[in-house]
This record gives sequence, C-alpha cells and structure tokens, in this order.
Amino acid sequence: MGLWKQISRFLSGGAIDYAQLETVQRLLIEADFGVAATNETVERLSRATKVDQETLERIVVEQLGPPPAASLARAEKPPTVVLVFGVNGTGKTTTVAKLAHRLKNEGRSVLLAAADTFRAGATEQLETWAKRLGAPFLGANSGKGADPAAVAFDAVDAGLARGIDTVLVDTAGRLHTDERLREELKKVVRVVGKRHSGAPHESLLVLDATIGQNAVHQAKEFSAAVPLTGLVITKLDGTAKGGSVVALRRAVPAPIRFLGTGETLDDLELFDPARFAHRLVSG
Repeated sequence: MGLWKQISRFLSGGAIDYAQLETVQRLLIEADFGVAATNETVERLSRATKVDQETLERIVVEQLGPPPAASLARAEKPPTVVLVFGVNGTGKTTTVAKLAHRLKNEGRSVLLAAADTFRAGATEQLETWAKRLGAPFLGANSGKGADPAAVAFDAVDAGLARGIDTVLVDTAGRLHTDERLREELKKVVRVVGKRHSGAPHESLLVLDATIGQNAVHQAKEFSAAVPLTGLVITKLDGTAKGGSVVALRRAVPAPIRFLGTGETLDDLELFDPARFAHRLVSG
C-alpha cells in the first residue's frame, strides 16, 4: 500500500489535526524517513491549507533536491576517473558494470579496474562483467591482499596510455566501521589524484535501500572519509522502505545520482526526484 493511502485513512476533511500527527509520524518512521525528514514532513503537512497526495509528493520532492546531471562528469583531459565505494552486499560490483554499460551506450570507452582485493571472487566477478561488456579490464597481479591503491594507479596509467575515456574503479567493500578500510580508501583517492590531475572526477557510494537507516549511517561514515560526488541506491525493486532515500538526501551533501531497480545491465535509472516521490507516495 502506498504511503498516501496509509496516511489518508487517518485524515478527515483534507486537513490534519494534532491528534493525528502522532499516527502520521509513526507511518513515516516505519517507511524509514528517519527523524529529521519525518519531523519536517509532519510540520509542513500541519501547516498546509490542503493535505492531499499532491501536497505530500511536493514536500518529498523539495526534500530530495533538484535532479542530478544527466551523466557522469567528463575530465578536461581523459581519462575520467570514477571511484565506486560501498560495503559488501550492496551490489557495488554489479553497479560498476551497469555504469560501464550506460557509459558505453553514450559512446564512451571504458576500462574496468578491480581494486577490491579483499573480497574473494571480487576480481573474477568484475572481469566476467568486463568480458560481457567487451571492455578492457585490469586487476591485481598478485591476487587477494594486493594493494588496492596500486591497482587504481595502474588503471589510471593504462587509461592514459590507451586513450580510454573513462576508468571505473571498484574499491574494497568491507564494513564502513573498519578504520583500516577508511585509510585504504583515502590512499586510493590520493594515489589517483597524483597520477592524473583532477582525479577522481567522480566518487560514487553504493547503498542498499533494504537496510533502511543503516544505509544512512554508512553514508555518513563514507562521506567523512572520502569526498563523494553522488549516491547510487540499489535494490529499490525489493523494498517498501523507500523513505530511506529521503533520509539519505538529508544526511550527506552528495546528491542521489542513480537508482538500481533490478539485476540486468539496464536496471540503472537516473534519479528523478518527482518520479521517485510519486512512486513512494502513491505506491
């Protein structure tokens, strides 16, 4: 059931009174809006001259902010370097493949680099995607435990040598509370910046929508460790807790760039605040 249908059952006459606020707050919290977004939404509903689905959608859209750029940034001098962050299980490596597919459809050449040298099978998974996409691939020669920053450096080096338009780097995906991981990611950022001016040109964090407010905590931790240019929210095809997207937009300065809505390469859509708000509210 959509969010508006749940809320409207407790309203009468197109208005909201204080006796109903607690119920509306509970419904928003259950939808994973988080405390801040819930309080703002309820406060604005209480001041609205008319409380209906359109009003709720407008409030959600305004909290989500403006639409993102239609595509990823382009470096003044190729290659554009894109780092992709996220914990294990978010669909990070698959998202890298989806981004590569999207960029290739835009006519951009892409190199995929597996700098997640910690997770068993991560390199092989990305290499399989690269073969499927017909894209060049670079991984660690020494296998599991190799230096991720060295892989990222070599990938940028290869991009420069081969005239590649965009280098997509899949970084290590251990828990966001792992201090060693955070330092490792900071090193990756420093190293690619030394090899190529302005790099990384994009730093995207992949988050799983199904874990609700835990995604907000992850976003805050990663944002404190590395400069983020955008968020990619995955698994929205399998969750009723889409309010976490509103909470995420408030939690970190990075805009939401893409939504992952399925398992195929085409299941990555540009984030549209109005369309998302309508989907969330109407159900």
